[in-house]
Amino acid sequence: MTEPPTASDSDTVPIPHEDRLDYTPFARSVPLARRRAARLVTEWGHPALAGDVALVVSELMSNALLHGSLRDRLIRVRITDTGFVLRVEVSDPRGERLPSPCSVGGTDQFGRGLLLVGALCHRWGWEPRSVGKTVYAEWVLGVGPVEVTSLMGARE
Repeated sequence: MTEPPTASDSDTVPIPHEDRLDYTPFARSVPLARRRAARLVTEWGHPALAGDVALVVSELMSNALLHGSLRDRLIRVRITDTGFVLRVEVSDPRGERLPSPCSVGGTDQFGRGLLLVGALCHRWGWEPRSVGKTVYAEWVLGVGPVEVTSLMGARE
């Protein structure tokens, strides 16, 4: 039988955090999700990541609105912190529209969002859902069981 962690173990036992909120498929949801993500990540003890996480949430939410939303279907943002990995997930109802980084020229105004996501996090990708898909980004927080790789949109 395993004993519960004691106060002296608090430095070595990560305290998991999770937040999940559904947003309406409107442009006003993007800044709401971005601000919430930055606040949570800061409260969870990772203020240095708050800006990067906020930008990634903004990009993934924008992509979900542009390419994955359906009227009357919500977009879910889930943020988890296991103590080893901080993970942002954005789920939308359009599973047939998969994320893929674009080739963009120097004067193109759009198409760099997933390139930014890939540059800001350790790993990103997508997973199918029974209805729709989830696009995620992860940051490795410490030594743990996660291998850091660059997937650039590859499905795991």
